[in-house]
Amino acid sequence: MTAHSSRSRDALRAAQLYYLQHLTMEAIAREMRVSRSSVSRLLTYARDSGLVEIQVHSPQEARSQLELRIAERYGITAHVVPSAVRASEADRLERTARTAAHRVAAAVGDRATVGVAWGATMSAIARHLPSKTAHEVRVVQMNGAANVRTTGVSYSAELLGGFGNAFAASVYQFSVPAIFDDPNTRRALWRERSVSRVLELQASSDVYVFGLGSRIGDPRSRIYSGGYLDRDDLQELVRAGVVGDCGTVFYRSDGSTDGVAMNERSSGPSLDTVRRIPHRLCVVSGAAKRDSLRGALAARIITELVVDEELARLVVEAGG
Repeated sequence: MTAHSSRSRDALRAAQLYYLQHLTMEAIAREMRVSRSSVSRLLTYARDSGLVEIQVHSPQEARSQLELRIAERYGITAHVVPSAVRASEADRLERTARTAAHRVAAAVGDRATVGVAWGATMSAIARHLPSKTAHEVRVVQMNGAANVRTTGVSYSAELLGGFGNAFAASVYQFSVPAIFDDPNTRRALWRERSVSRVLELQASSDVYVFGLGSRIGDPRSRIYSGGYLDRDDLQELVRAGVVGDCGTVFYRSDGSTDGVAMNERSSGPSLDTVRRIPHRLCVVSGAAKRDSLRGALAARIITELVVDEELARLVVEAGG
């Protein structure tokens, strides 16, 4: 046996004892009947010669890889928010909302028109928005919040007020039902000048900030649990293959909306209208929203995404 092969053999043995069996250098030195400094040199030789490779797996690097894969697959900007393995859904939402609040502030400039949907995610963002000096900003509600139980005015006013206060903006509410009983009523109301003015502001938005509703999961999204839909409505969505909604406009897993009759009664902007808005910032968390997010990505209604790490991983692993 040559000196080189003998040294490689000793280095391999020392490396196995140190890295695989987790013995100390002193214990290895006793077992191999060499000095501690000899063990140190053997371990250095094992690394330098390629017998041992050391890799450091950074959580930040893993999140960066998720962001890169989402960006490459869907052509959008992604921000993956770290979360502990045992974090509650509420904690994931708060962490995601805090990150999203700063992304919203970065997106709002002078004379911007900011479209805002409503929901639990949006309310969380409103609580965390930092104040920013911007001139002549307008904040417009993108879908109605009224149902048979409530006008939705106080809820939407609180949410919109958070955005308005953060940017010293003019706020435009949209005081109509979230879901109309009759599509003809919606069409008639849309012709009213006071309503059409808000519709024009919505369509001219520079930034649209929205969460995603999901028909599954616990707790369910507000549109599904807050008295906005009755049993017949929910069954209709199941038959239509709906997986989620954006501003109370419902879509399937492939992003399609054709033939979803509920959308004829919805107060939210059509996905075609949404796609014409330059900056579309979607904020979403929770594993239950995997299919909802995949559908939204397929519909190409997102240009910037803030998403919690678990959900991002589920979406990437599911493909699309």
